[in-house]
Amino acid sequence: MSVNVLVIGNGGREHALAWKMKQSPRAGRVFVAPGNAGTARDAENVPIAADRFDQLIAFARQNQVGLTVVGPEAPLAAGIVDAFEAAGLRAFGPSKAAAELEASKVFCKHLLHTADVPTAEFQVFDRPEHAIRFLEQRNDVPVVVKADGLAAGKGVMVCDNRAQALEAVEQIARQKVFGEAGNRLVIEERLVGQEASVLAITDGRTILTLPPAQDHKPAGDGDTGPNTGGMGAYCPAPVVNDETLHWIEERVLVPTVHAMKRARRPFRGVLYAGLMLTAQGPKVLEYNARFGDPECQPLLMRLKTDLVELLLAAQAGRLEQFGPLEWDPRPAVCVVMAAEGYPGPYRKGDAIRGIEEADAMPDVKVFHAGTACDPAGQVTTAGGRVLGVTALGENLALAKLNAYRAVKPIRWTGAWCRKDIADKGIAAGQNG
Repeated sequence: MSVNVLVIGNGGREHALAWKMKQSPRAGRVFVAPGNAGTARDAENVPIAADRFDQLIAFARQNQVGLTVVGPEAPLAAGIVDAFEAAGLRAFGPSKAAAELEASKVFCKHLLHTADVPTAEFQVFDRPEHAIRFLEQRNDVPVVVKADGLAAGKGVMVCDNRAQALEAVEQIARQKVFGEAGNRLVIEERLVGQEASVLAITDGRTILTLPPAQDHKPAGDGDTGPNTGGMGAYCPAPVVNDETLHWIEERVLVPTVHAMKRARRPFRGVLYAGLMLTAQGPKVLEYNARFGDPECQPLLMRLKTDLVELLLAAQAGRLEQFGPLEWDPRPAVCVVMAAEGYPGPYRKGDAIRGIEEADAMPDVKVFHAGTACDPAGQVTTAGGRVLGVTALGENLALAKLNAYRAVKPIRWTGAWCRKDIADKGIAAGQNG
């Protein structure tokens, strides 16, 4: 029996989810609210914002939506899944109580500590003057200063010394550059190593771990410049071998799911561990409570298992009956093309050319993130991260080559991207 699906959100992750679910034999109509210019082509856009729960519920009822998939973190943290379930509707994602694992860095750090999951040493501060006193009294060492709440992936400041850390406290806690998210602070030791993302789908009991990915957060080549929402990703990441992945499952994911159950906040949805691979082993930097953007794009490019069936099983608590996931053996690389000025104030409304040419290339899919359609039907820029150009290849180097070949014909005023997405993985593969 076919199922109508509603995807909530308007980014590259949501385009990838809608595109993949549309391929399912189980999928009826696929709606995206509010969507973007790409989801308008691959699914049906619904002009309802992600925070209008009452309108979304009314739409889902009117259109016999059998599964709602929530993309972004903000509606999850605000309790959208609880609202849908209270209305008798199926929604994939964690409850408000479980989403606090992402929505509060303080909650996350305390839970990791309780569950004995490896993470950086940390201190929590409610007042900026206490954080300043702490920094002034300890050795001048690199630290990371984090806003407690949600800040669109940008509420983390990596500091080389005390002066930078004091400036980070000033900006987050006093100037409130991330708004209310900075009401509390976490200051933690700065871990050294390579970062990796390990995502798993869980129904609160069974965990299906996805292949490891690696995101590229800093804006500039060589991981320089300010942090962004993510400038590209690739999957699988050779820095996490099978043995390490098994260790992460046993020592990170399983104890976290158990601890959430003990805390009476059973976690159902996508559990995304952001990890640092240190000399002492993997340590959790943070948890996200949903698919990463852009990690979602290369992951779904490779997934062969029916995504609608998978998410329905997770939502219904039936994952233990679900067989192993099937993957395209080829790696995938996603290169994010951004607007001029991003991650600061950026241009909007520029006409984009060349998407069709890129999309026509073999093993390539252009996922729209910050795009819109003008009245004449022309696709224009409408966000900081505009497109996620994603490609498969026989190996990581060829996947990278295919992705950048597809970037080439796409043009708009001020378009830019990092040139080194997947290079760390290619180097690791050669050295491995």
